[in-house]
Amino acid sequence: MKIFKPALLAITMVIALFSCSTVPLTGRKQLSLVGDAEVNQSAAASYSQLLSDPKTKVISNGTDAQRVKRIGNNLAIAIESYLKANGYGDQYSFNWEFNLIQSSEVNAWCMPGGKVAVYSGLLPVANSDAYLAVVMGHEIGHAIARHSAERISQQMLVQGGGALVGAATADRSQATQSAIGTLYGVGTQLKLLSYSRAQESEADRLGLTFMAMAGYDPHNAVAFWQRMAAQNKGGAQPEFLSTHPADATRIANIQNLIPEAMKYYKK
Repeated sequence: MKIFKPALLAITMVIALFSCSTVPLTGRKQLSLVGDAEVNQSAAASYSQLLSDPKTKVISNGTDAQRVKRIGNNLAIAIESYLKANGYGDQYSFNWEFNLIQSSEVNAWCMPGGKVAVYSGLLPVANSDAYLAVVMGHEIGHAIARHSAERISQQMLVQGGGALVGAATADRSQATQSAIGTLYGVGTQLKLLSYSRAQESEADRLGLTFMAMAGYDPHNAVAFWQRMAAQNKGGAQPEFLSTHPADATRIANIQNLIPEAMKYYKK
């Protein structure tokens, strides 16, 4: 429709001007409207606040806490060595932290700047060093690929596009403006969900390679994600409405990615 042309043109120009960041290993060009320093500083503050919150129970001692830190440090050393060897060393300023947090939630995450948390509820599923390296490598992959900054950039672009669509339809009836606004909202939401699934797949690819670099066999990723899929006792929503790939899709993709990761495997 003609009314979308100004918005699409403006969005295309923004992408052309700012989509100049490159994801290590995958080589993907990505939208980058926010700086690493700002995002990392905010993440560090949030991480510190979480750890100091009386409701947060950080497990500092014991075998499990030591295991999280050991595997995390192995991954960090391998990743930094790769980044430095491939010309990315000066683009990353990570202050790594690895903490085990008491929680029944089967989860782990990595904030920008290398702030990692593993929940104790994950350990029965990730009950080997290789399994834990799978999930930690995946979460670190999100940080290395700057996915948080990319999501912020995408939201900024969507908001700007919405304003442009609103301006382009200002002379139309209220009903038309509402209909077009709804179509834009639904369309952009589905597109953002697609981007999110693509980021998950990219983090899988990076995570497989990082764990291989750190000395953990990537073949373990298939068994680990099968174990995670078994935790999904409820019915899954359609993949196109989800932020993550379906379990079967993810496992199939990982199987296809293992040969690439094995090129970096160091026993």
